[in-house]
Amino acid sequence: MIMKRTILLCLPTILLLAACHQNTNQANTTKNSSTVVSTTSSQSASTTSEQSTSSSTSAETNQEVTSTETKVNFNGSYYSVQGKYGEVIIANKKHPLAADYAPGENPEALVAFQRLIADMQALGFGISNNYSGFRSYETQASLYQSYVNQEGQAAADRYSARAGYSEHQTGLAFDLLDTSGNLLEEPNASQWLATNAHLYGFIVRYLPGKESSTGYMAESWHVRYIGQEATDIYNSGLTLEEYFGVPGGDY
Repeated sequence: MIMKRTILLCLPTILLLAACHQNTNQANTTKNSSTVVSTTSSQSASTTSEQSTSSSTSAETNQEVTSTETKVNFNGSYYSVQGKYGEVIIANKKHPLAADYAPGENPEALVAFQRLIADMQALGFGISNNYSGFRSYETQASLYQSYVNQEGQAAADRYSARAGYSEHQTGLAFDLLDTSGNLLEEPNASQWLATNAHLYGFIVRYLPGKESSTGYMAESWHVRYIGQEATDIYNSGLTLEEYFGVPGGDY
């Protein structure tokens, strides 16, 4: 994690370089959302004698697919679910973003995040005005590769997203830094953030003991903007994946 903090300090330089190449490398990292439907359709019975059993099996299969697949929609750029108050983007190891999806920092999320920082500073927490926010596909690719080079892919995959799989690419995720420029880990500040982030529309995205659900180790500094429904998610004690019932975990 020391290496991760060091590399994050270099992000402004990386971001400038990445911006010059942002329109290149239009690699398609997205998955075809119709695959499940096509697979399900291919399960038709081939003989009359098997028709009854096959129809029953197909009905059960279709019901399972519908309960999952109709929840997660793909628009060519990102996956999303319909929340109580609007669309919620899903970006994890099972739901990648298009390589050319580059919305920048979400204006509403940024205003809320700046208010969060200001309030934490007013309470005496050592929070920097600097932070890590939006990252392009190219920037994330460079960042991830630097971690792989230093610690190997298995270790890097526990705390860094591969290009196209990072929440930072949505413009809705932010990493808080302390006044020394390190990722926020101070216990009192981290606890306050975990308890109060939802009041600003955020959730602490990667919770302790939930790596099998989120795909990443706990990160006390990483918040994700949800909006009004953040309070519902916080009160549930669930991860984003668990709350909406979408696949998560490893690649």
